[in-house]
Amino acid sequence: MATVARLSRKAITSTITSHCQLLRRGLATESAASAAKITESPDRVKWDYRGQRKIIPLGQWLPKVAVDAYVAPNVVLAGQVAVWDGASVWNGSVLRGDLNKITIGFCSNVQERCVVHAAWSSPTGLPAETSIERFVTIGANSLLRSCTIEPECIVGQHSILMEGSLVETHSILEAGSVVAPGRRIPSGELWAGNPARFVRTLTHEETLEIPKLAVAISDLSKSHFSEFLPYSTVYLEVEKLKKSLGISI
Repeated sequence: MATVARLSRKAITSTITSHCQLLRRGLATESAASAAKITESPDRVKWDYRGQRKIIPLGQWLPKVAVDAYVAPNVVLAGQVAVWDGASVWNGSVLRGDLNKITIGFCSNVQERCVVHAAWSSPTGLPAETSIERFVTIGANSLLRSCTIEPECIVGQHSILMEGSLVETHSILEAGSVVAPGRRIPSGELWAGNPARFVRTLTHEETLEIPKLAVAISDLSKSHFSEFLPYSTVYLEVEKLKKSLGISI
């Protein structure tokens, strides 16, 4: 009886093993046939959302970077972002245009570890997009949200600009300044503090000399005028020099 039981177990085991092997082969054949039949749509966009990537599309919006702009390798541009000619975005910064547009103007620079994003709407009723115009310097570790910065301004490092805030031409924000929602920084003024407060502006004598305002906008623009020059574009000149000399590194 024991011998018969052993032979029966062996027979059953071999039968089950052969059936499993046949089943595996059949499933593999069916999967290969089905894979061969599936054709992907040519309109399908393949994106790997794992790991660090510089350009991240959001829906129909794809970030745009000018040919001669510099965007550091570990910068993140997502959605409705435009970086124009001569502009630069430095290491660790995040520009997130998921709710509204973000524009970095001609020869402006966003320094290290800045965060720039935008809201759906602004408390002032103005467009809620974040607009950084030409020859603007944004200091490291700054946070900008749905604000407008006009040409030739300086925003000191660790500054925060909230929704609807406006920094007019030739203005400077000292490091660590916090601009409340809807606050306007008038042209040619220096502001500082948390919340940002006025520091100094035009003298009374200069306001009387209106024809000269086109040349001398303010005491501030006189004493700090060199700071508005596009020094952030030095890397472009270095690249041109390397190309002219045939240097590959």
